[in-house]
Amino acid sequence: MSRQLIECVPNFSEGRDMKIIKQITDEIEKVEGVRLLDVDPGKATNRTVVTFVGPPEEVIEAAFQAIKKASEVIDMSKHSGEHPRMGATDVCPLIPIANITMEEVADYARRLGEKAGSNLDIPFYLYESAATHPDRKNLATVRAGEYEGLPKKLKDPHWKPDFGPSTFNPRSGATAIGARDFLVAYNVNLNTTSVRRANAIAFDVREKGRVKKAGNKLNGEILRDENGEPLRTPGMLKSVKAIGWFIEEYNQAQISMNLTNINITSLHEAFEACRTSANKRGIRVTGSELVGLVPKKVLLEAGKYFLKQQKRSLGISEPEIIQIAIKSLGLDELGPFDPKKKIIEYLLVDEGASPLIQKDLIAFANETASESPAPGGGSISAYVGSLGAALGTMVANLSSHKRGWDKRWEEFSKSAEIGQSLKQDLLNLVDEDTNAFNEIIAAIRLPKGTEEEKKARLEALDAATKNAINVPLEVMRKSNECFDFLKVMAETGNPNSISDAGVGALCSKAAVHGAYLNVKINCKDLDDAAFVSQALKEADKILANAVSQESEILKIVEQKL
Repeated sequence: MSRQLIECVPNFSEGRDMKIIKQITDEIEKVEGVRLLDVDPGKATNRTVVTFVGPPEEVIEAAFQAIKKASEVIDMSKHSGEHPRMGATDVCPLIPIANITMEEVADYARRLGEKAGSNLDIPFYLYESAATHPDRKNLATVRAGEYEGLPKKLKDPHWKPDFGPSTFNPRSGATAIGARDFLVAYNVNLNTTSVRRANAIAFDVREKGRVKKAGNKLNGEILRDENGEPLRTPGMLKSVKAIGWFIEEYNQAQISMNLTNINITSLHEAFEACRTSANKRGIRVTGSELVGLVPKKVLLEAGKYFLKQQKRSLGISEPEIIQIAIKSLGLDELGPFDPKKKIIEYLLVDEGASPLIQKDLIAFANETASESPAPGGGSISAYVGSLGAALGTMVANLSSHKRGWDKRWEEFSKSAEIGQSLKQDLLNLVDEDTNAFNEIIAAIRLPKGTEEEKKARLEALDAATKNAINVPLEVMRKSNECFDFLKVMAETGNPNSISDAGVGALCSKAAVHGAYLNVKINCKDLDDAAFVSQALKEADKILANAVSQESEILKIVEQKL
């Protein structure tokens, strides 16, 4: 079974004293199996957002220890800051990351609340998917009145905590523990110091909008429905919460947003909505700020959106797309923005998981030339195939950007996106081929003393050998797919890059033929005749097509040279 992973993003009411913050994060790092990903302190908000990830049981333990330490080192009676808050650990949400349902995460949130409530003299409320009452789902409702309102709130039977005492703890306040989807905390910077104007923009964009008043006057009577609830004019964006505030540290106002469902409202849509509203009010958006981490797709979608606005190819590399997003959203206005420290997938990458494609060219060549049998021809075939795809992609991008061909940018952009995808698939296969070889070696080394051990060893060897055949077969398939778009590039692409399309075809053919040799040599070691027959049949067919396609593309190239 695949490993379950959840993320925890506790917010602590301290953003100025790094010694206090470090005492809390040290407790998290002490728990084996948990990985601390990000610590994001804010001086003006006097609040730190911490992000860590790991298996559920370990995350629960780390969260408990962090809440406990925060209760010891943070005194809420002396706290002040721009952000709404009610406790030393203000909120502690759990978020499903891999192989776990929201229902399971909600159960872990309840378990954390029960453990903390039983061991710490702090009231705990459950919110979002872990909520025990419908009116506690919304964090803003749970936190209403903030720290200062807790003495009165805790006397109300309706607000009896889910766990812990119903008595006010002046040092630690109260904590909300929840289970929710990935939330993006996002601030948009304005060229004004006016909180009132920032709030006006926030009311324009947030889902709940603004209350309706008689005669639409600022001081008019609030209009209400039959239940006495205020009537509202909805805002521009679904699944968005927003307020305006002034940040003394930056000497400017911001619109502070929580994007609660990035599949409904994306980062760039929120940015553009703020920009539209601000422009109508004579205010300019100068940039923006991400608090905590984001999934990679958030910045990739933003980068592609802005590339489309520029009528530029979307088939550029992932780092380039992300850089476009950073500059377009102004994420580096208030300080450096390092994608490797802000994108959750980059932080979760096991640096040892891709030892070959992370090497520079010299180190890769030296590793191949060493006495070790891996990497060998299979990995090199995959890498050569990735270069063939990369060359075709280059031709597509140059064609998309060619002077006088502006109306064709979308046509070539689509080809470039195909090329980028094939390039990345083939790069991934570089390490997969070496891993497949290592699996065979590991199977060979298994004990074979008893009959049971012999059987287990043979089964492991059989599975590893089949994988060692399937991987180069996949290299053949992916390299073979390159010919279609390489041919289009040779026929219709930038004439100044015609030779590059030809070299791409040569690389693709070499990758197919090299991987074919690996399929054949590994088939020799497998006793499953039906599997071998099917694999060789497919490999022969792909090779024949590659030979034909290479010849056809080179003929086109030679005619145009």
